[in-house]
Amino acid sequence: MPNYHIRTYGCQMNDRDSESLACLLDALGHTRAESEETADILLFNTCSVRDQAERKALGKIGILKKLKRDRPDLVIGVFGCMAQNLGRSLLDKLPHLDFVAGTDRLHEIPELIAEALDGRNGLVSTDTSEDMPTVLTGHERGQVTGYVSVMRGCNQFCTYCIVPYTRGSERSREPEDIVREIQTLADGGTKEVLLLGQNITAYGLAEARESGALDPQASPFANLLHAVHEVSGIERIRFTSPHVRYMNDAFVDAVCSLPKVCKGFHIPFQSGSDRILKLMNRGYTATEYLDRIKAIRARLPDCSFSTDVIVGFPTETEEDFEATRSVMQKVGYDMAYIFKYSERTGTKAAERLEDTVPEDVKLARNQILLTDLETGAEARNQACVGQERQVLVTGPSKRNASRWSGRTDANKVCIFEPTPGMQPGDLVRIAITHTTSHSLFGNVM
Repeated sequence: MPNYHIRTYGCQMNDRDSESLACLLDALGHTRAESEETADILLFNTCSVRDQAERKALGKIGILKKLKRDRPDLVIGVFGCMAQNLGRSLLDKLPHLDFVAGTDRLHEIPELIAEALDGRNGLVSTDTSEDMPTVLTGHERGQVTGYVSVMRGCNQFCTYCIVPYTRGSERSREPEDIVREIQTLADGGTKEVLLLGQNITAYGLAEARESGALDPQASPFANLLHAVHEVSGIERIRFTSPHVRYMNDAFVDAVCSLPKVCKGFHIPFQSGSDRILKLMNRGYTATEYLDRIKAIRARLPDCSFSTDVIVGFPTETEEDFEATRSVMQKVGYDMAYIFKYSERTGTKAAERLEDTVPEDVKLARNQILLTDLETGAEARNQACVGQERQVLVTGPSKRNASRWSGRTDANKVCIFEPTPGMQPGDLVRIAITHTTSHSLFGNVM
């Protein structure tokens, strides 16, 4: 069977999609190529969240035109969010492509590959579906952390975001199927799971609404956390990304009371200005966001937070920006993805709002927030010196193979010297000796 290589752009959902597709191709007899240069099939899992992500993928695929000319039997396919967003127009931009598959068509990619190998090209499959294909639940064995998609799509329609148009409406998997998948991971040695969903705290709500069983005081996602907590062999549970509108008291109680749920939370807030939040269609105010942070921190004083922020959203004033800076300082984030606003064709913001903030102003505001973040994170990490932390070992550090790394319960990276017999997946106690703004360093107890 021909071998293949997958290159992935974008988020953890895309990472998971690539993993599940690779497992499906393996099951069908394909083999993995050692590199792009030796592959018979090149697959690109693409992102459309930012214009830069699309340009990067288009540039990479574009330079393969010569390779395709030299090797006409080479199959090149594109799937994921950019494929869904651009569809057939990708064939105009990249005529050497063999096929384009949308976000709901991953399970069709083996068939598209077979057709391309038979000489057909210009294939496009971007129809949307309400189904959640069961063939896409495969995982690499032996991973310390396993990614598990619990839902797909988003109903929020933030005005800057392309995701509802590329991933479709919210569809949640049955909790029994999720638990079964996680138990299989645990049986294979996985110690930690990362539950994935574009709007994960809305898990199960669309289905409850359709059945007439929606209870505003309940949280189907909290119920799922309780179910996953019972899976034998799983030591830690993480999830991303929650939305403040659905972080009710049932959710807060679950994340605070379940020991396996990690105490590092990624909660996007995007802006601290209520006026900008309304323009973004986020569905909450800065006060409501801070209320949910306070509710968690009141019960978990040692927890940590990370977030997503957009600077330079259309019409953002200096006052709006200072409101964002204020929220960041009040929460005290350990990490943040800070983006300069870029217009995405097809979104409401692109249609209705002029990109009024000059690029140099965006850059300056971005740098201010990064500096604030660095200063605060460094001080918070420094406070850990002399303390002990439990760390889930992930293996050799990427920067220095003689040292190993892992993460604390609060999702802080910790670097240390390995001890004899240590294995990825071990839980160890580390005495913290020194820190940077990004990492803790210490010795195994």
